[in-house]
Amino acid sequence: MEDHALERLLRHDRFWALVALGAVSALCWGYLIAEALLMARGETLLMPMTMGPWTLLEAGLMLLMWGLMMTAMMLPSAAPMIQLHATLTRRRRARGEAAASTAGFAAGYLVIWTLFSLLAVLLQYALQRAALLSPMLVLTSQWLAGLVLIGAGLYQWSSLKEACLRHCRSPLDFMLTRWREGQWGAFMMGLSHGGYCVGCCWVLMLLLFVGGVMSLAWIAALALWVLIEKLAPAGHWLGHALGGVLVIWGALTLGAALG
Repeated sequence: MEDHALERLLRHDRFWALVALGAVSALCWGYLIAEALLMARGETLLMPMTMGPWTLLEAGLMLLMWGLMMTAMMLPSAAPMIQLHATLTRRRRARGEAAASTAGFAAGYLVIWTLFSLLAVLLQYALQRAALLSPMLVLTSQWLAGLVLIGAGLYQWSSLKEACLRHCRSPLDFMLTRWREGQWGAFMMGLSHGGYCVGCCWVLMLLLFVGGVMSLAWIAALALWVLIEKLAPAGHWLGHALGGVLVIWGALTLGAALG
């Protein structure tokens, strides 16, 4: 009887963790859809439309935009890890042991992607100041776009990508080997997982500058690919295949630039 009661509690906890993740992701995707629709009319919610120097407020709004975009793209693929943390936390509490908040784990994960967003904003600003981005935030240099594509393809085959993806695809192994006690411990676990996630996906995120930072179709395609790569049984090999496609695409882009 106690085992059945515990299992019901675990299912309940996983359910509400999934609901919370879904709600946050839906809000972020809602913003992206609204922003894309407004930009099609020459308007915007958060993005500064000027190609000149940003004010501090504009820079802050751009950081918020990138943070929301990264949350929308990356949080769904982190759901299995966050749900597992919620399950283990519930079990520890049921045994009367100290347990940390899963919200702390998720917060640590999102902090890492916020730091990545800051770097992305700095890169975007540098590209805009060098006149290498269009008003729709697409690279205007075929040379640079080709090099980014080739670099992203080669990274798909790198040992660093392999190591980071292995951690992202193995939630139970991560929890067993990197569990830390307390609220601060949960936050640090989130930072650690976020670090592996950035290590796995950061070059793919640079492809946003190739397809368009605010292209809703391109954002959705990259988010779906990240989900497949991390969760699909053949995700590892599909990642290698994508690497080949990106290298060929990059080579064709460089060829077009030469022509």
